[in-house]
Amino acid sequence: MATQKDESITVEGVVTRVMPATMYKVKLGNGAEILAHISGKMRKHFIKITVGDRVQVEMSPYDLTKGRITFRHRD
Repeated sequence: MATQKDESITVEGVVTRVMPATMYKVKLGNGAEILAHISGKMRKHFIKITVGDRVQVEMSPYDLTKGRITFRHRD
């Protein structure tokens, strides 16, 4: 039996726009731009994300226009 975590698609992208309510526009490597929110652990540890940050995004295979930011790469 597969769980939701097993079915998620993990991709890398760059934040292009910061929006209200911890939402971000992220441009993926394939050129698509998605709407992503920050994960609970990142919110809990006050990890700040700005335009130009490289981030790791988890997406559901059912809706490829939305995602959850799970990691911010150090640059």
